[in-house]
Amino acid sequence: MEKMQYVCPKCKNTHYESDQFQATGGNFAKIFDIQNKKFFTVTCTRCGYTELYKGNGSDNMDILDFLLG
Repeated sequence: MEKMQYVCPKCKNTHYESDQFQATGGNFAKIFDIQNKKFFTVTCTRCGYTELYKGNGSDNMDILDFLLG
């Protein structure tokens, strides 16, 4: 797979911040407060536009590796 450099689709800035968070999904997970859904964010440092990516269970860094190069 070819690596890409991040370019903001709104302002064309190439600088960004990345982060991740977890959330619950389904009633069982909510009852026991199990955060079984993982997401990654990529936020433009100039305009604040944020893209949200759903992480997978095996290797959550695949999306960021693709964007970071």
